[in-house]
Amino acid sequence: MALLHRPQSTVVRNVSRGTPTSWPGLAMAAGGALAAWGIHQLIPAVPMLTASVVLGIAVAHLPGSRAFVRGAARPGLSLAGRRLMRVGIVLLGLGLGLDQVLRLGWATVAMVVGVVAATFFGTVWLGRRLGLPRDQPLLIATGYSICGASAIGAVSEVSGSDEEDVAASVALVTLCGTLAIAVLPLLQGPLGLSDLAFGRWVGAGVHDVGQVVATAQTAGPVALGEAVLVKLMRVALLAPLVAAVAFSVRARRRGVRTASGRRPAPVPLFVAGFLAAAAVRATGVLPDVALEWAHTAQEALLAAALFGLGSAVHLPSLARTGGRAAVLGLGAWVVVAGASYAGVMLTV
Repeated sequence: MALLHRPQSTVVRNVSRGTPTSWPGLAMAAGGALAAWGIHQLIPAVPMLTASVVLGIAVAHLPGSRAFVRGAARPGLSLAGRRLMRVGIVLLGLGLGLDQVLRLGWATVAMVVGVVAATFFGTVWLGRRLGLPRDQPLLIATGYSICGASAIGAVSEVSGSDEEDVAASVALVTLCGTLAIAVLPLLQGPLGLSDLAFGRWVGAGVHDVGQVVATAQTAGPVALGEAVLVKLMRVALLAPLVAAVAFSVRARRRGVRTASGRRPAPVPLFVAGFLAAAAVRATGVLPDVALEWAHTAQEALLAAALFGLGSAVHLPSLARTGGRAAVLGLGAWVVVAGASYAGVMLTV
């Protein structure tokens, strides 16, 4: 049984051309993003992006909204999950201070690269062993190793992953990242971590930037500053990872053209935009107010995109692989936490 109800091919073509059929779903995604922002304001421990996914899943299963989500709103919600995600990822580059990242030193850079590699390849291997379907191991590995939902969205764009795989992976990664906010501060004392070491551990091992901030701030400003810098270093690895996945997909589909008749680009345009935005940020030409507005826009776009992805989830079908996905999530959490702890102990 299909995991979601797909629109007719004629509707899909209309959406790709930006016809009015997409507006009901886009308006619903915007409303979902606004509701997620309200939840985050009321309960700061709940990240806005996590709330967006949950709300999207909820509206797709409530009797009063289910028919609308699967019918008139589906084209726009699918469009939000693709196009808005790309723009949000480009804006994510404006939050990446490359000059600040490099100040941490090459030992820390090597540590972060090692943690990302161990988490990514270890999670993909375990996911294949568990028999998870389609691209779920790849997406979950990306979310754990780089930056949660944003990284999953970026990789899904070049891997051509199904919407339900993306939404399920986002839900799992954000759940574990949210749990880290409560669990990791309790381990600082037993593990003998200074505030500086704790901050780097959090930055190297927690998924979403907001979750990193929420976790590290419990140990004070030193921990928070170190955590954010290490986290930005992980975000910097998003572009090469996406480019590598794109190259792998292109190699597998060599000779295959897209629906428009063109070969897939070796490096997706939104990845180039991400790198360009990071380069602009490094020049220092943008005022703080512009960066703040860009961050707000990024959060809003990603929230709307994740609402659209969440609305594609069909829970009865997802439950068939839920147990294996949970095992993979726990295993990946152990890998990233253990690898980042070992790396911090070797470099601090």
